[in-house]
Amino acid sequence: MREPATGSARDRLEEVLARLAEREAEERVFLKLYSDAARVFADAADARRRAGISLGPLDGRIISIKDLFDVAGETTTAGSAALADAPPATRDAVVVARLRRAGAVIVGKTNMTEFAFSGIGLNRNFGTPGNAADSTRVPGGSSSGAGVSVAEGTSEIAIGSDTGGSVRIPAALNGVVGFKPTAGRVPLSGVFPLSSTLDSVGPLARTVADCAIADAIMAGEEPDALEPFPLSGLRIGIPQGRLFGDIDAAVAEGFARSLKALEAAGAKIADHPIDDLLNGMAEATKGASIASVEAAEIHADLAATQAWSLVDPRIGGPIKRRAAVPAYAYIRVLRKRAALAAAMDQRLRPIDVLALPTTPMIAPAIQPLLEDDDLYDRTDGLLLRNPQVANQFDLTAISLPMPGMNLPAGLMLFARNGHDRRLLSTAAAVEELFRRAS
Repeated sequence: MREPATGSARDRLEEVLARLAEREAEERVFLKLYSDAARVFADAADARRRAGISLGPLDGRIISIKDLFDVAGETTTAGSAALADAPPATRDAVVVARLRRAGAVIVGKTNMTEFAFSGIGLNRNFGTPGNAADSTRVPGGSSSGAGVSVAEGTSEIAIGSDTGGSVRIPAALNGVVGFKPTAGRVPLSGVFPLSSTLDSVGPLARTVADCAIADAIMAGEEPDALEPFPLSGLRIGIPQGRLFGDIDAAVAEGFARSLKALEAAGAKIADHPIDDLLNGMAEATKGASIASVEAAEIHADLAATQAWSLVDPRIGGPIKRRAAVPAYAYIRVLRKRAALAAAMDQRLRPIDVLALPTTPMIAPAIQPLLEDDDLYDRTDGLLLRNPQVANQFDLTAISLPMPGMNLPAGLMLFARNGHDRRLLSTAAAVEELFRRAS
């Protein structure tokens, strides 16, 4: 992982732009750069700094946004060539406008899985960004470019979306922090949707503090400093069972090492089963997931046009098939999900956080996944398995880099709906513990 640049906003920006210019012919992390506009914003931030004025902790910070956020005057392609001729956005997405007002220097739009419909991070249209730790491995998705850009230092904070793990998976596989807020905390206006029920907007950064700042500003709150939650006496539940199957040895060892460090710091760790609730959700969604049914509705008109032939069949096929799911089945799933989410909220009351590996594997190699559809499906399912629990049960969650790993893997903490700031404070304390252990 590259160390962050220092100096003025303009100097840091120019270093990023120079690095991107060197690889322009092979660029896969960014789909669009805002070089001129970014320079204007950087210069303005530096001028304010010289005058002793600040718009807050994001003033002059270099930020990237995923290719599904509206920017006024340009088409939002959501990682798909099929949307190249769509009408341009008439205004910035709400979160983009809030970031700009806070002085953020938005350097560009990052690559993503087409329509955000996979946790692997491959993109047939625009190419796949290689993992920041090993470019032959996948970046994780769907916020693929976001994870790589933060890890390689071409953005200081990246803004992604998370419907089933799309912020936390690339964060884990690239060795950075990724935060999924409670759904509805951050406005979705101007964000190209995957699932109106499950979508949330979250940041990726090198630190929990930076994630907390970006989250607060996007949520329309004052970005107050985090007060680290005491680790002594912290109640951590471990959901042994189906979420720990098919786990890589390196990930299992890293998770055990992380728990040992937490226990040494005074945390109280105990088994906290949730398999009955997971089984209930699996049964409710076995015909079709909420995300896939809602995606089928979103793309119904496009799927009837010639442009749909440009969509990767691994993405377009499942979406189009879900259009056949009857309305009554979808409504039943939503009703059952609401009941299960309420039950999960009750289940989590006796603990502070639930902990598990973000993904059961380190980043797999890209090439075999391009060649084998069955392997692709199995890998996608495994990458999504653990993080999607937070979306399915309407929780908040964060992924932190586990210490002592040769290749990155994440420790994920879940907390109850609406406990976002408390989770961030807890994560800040865990992050500091891991930093001392590294």
